[in-house]
Amino acid sequence: MITLRYHIVSITAVFLSLAVGVVLGSTAISGRLLSGLTEDNGSLGAQVADLQNQRNALDARLADQDRFAAAIGPLAVKGVLTDRTVVLVTTSDAAPGDRDALAELLRSAGAAVTGELQLTDAFPDPGKADQLRDLVARLQPAGTELPTATDPGTRAGGLLGTLLLLDAETNEPQASADETAAALAGLAGGGFVKSGSDLKPAQLVVVLTGGALTADSAADRASTLARFATQLDRSGVGAVLAGSAGSADGTGPVGVVRADTAATSVLSTVDDVGTAAGRVVTVLALREQLDGKAGRYGVAGNAQGPAPGIEAG
Repeated sequence: MITLRYHIVSITAVFLSLAVGVVLGSTAISGRLLSGLTEDNGSLGAQVADLQNQRNALDARLADQDRFAAAIGPLAVKGVLTDRTVVLVTTSDAAPGDRDALAELLRSAGAAVTGELQLTDAFPDPGKADQLRDLVARLQPAGTELPTATDPGTRAGGLLGTLLLLDAETNEPQASADETAAALAGLAGGGFVKSGSDLKPAQLVVVLTGGALTADSAADRASTLARFATQLDRSGVGAVLAGSAGSADGTGPVGVVRADTAATSVLSTVDDVGTAAGRVVTVLALREQLDGKAGRYGVAGNAQGPAPGIEAG
């Protein structure tokens, strides 16, 4: 006789069989799946290792090329700035190593480096723009005029161009030593600059900066530095704005200048001053400025070529 208990036992046996089948089937599938994933992981690991080896090889080649450029740099620029004077202006993010190496290369080119003026973080700070503008107006030496533009970068460039650069026509200082000392002391007192005691005006100026700016006000800061460097160029014989990797980006001072055709017509820019080759190009760009020419040099996409006289490939 088939009882209710028989039915229950039979149904339970069926479901138990199904459960065992599912477990066994899933175990087999999982094994095949894990085996496939393991193979894929091994393949990706090999690709990563291969790419890492390629990167290491490229880094080694770049290091060798940089050492070569550093070795021949003094020979490449020898005599191109003989009897010329150059003043350095550095931003707060400029690398001291780049500054020192560039100064040494300028001396190898025959130039006399007349000193360095350091811009602080406050200089391009939009929150301090009104304070900088007011201070510049008060410190402007008698008998000289500020640019008509009202932005802080151009105004500050007008003042510091008067203090740091010799007159392009007479080769004489544009302000007296006392006026220069007083104005620089005023800017330093306001927290905008740091100046060496032996700073003297020069014919040419290099504005040395870092890479792209990243703060909330990055675009405004980059714009202030770009307009400052452009006005310095207009205040003397010539200027070069030289930055490291990233400086030619949209929030880098070099990138802002290159986006302005009026600025690029007078101011030369270099976007790889962090390399030995870039520093050589900076010196050559200064020489080109003496000839009344300007260019955009380096490795970024908005450069016209790696160096004066060499077009991008």
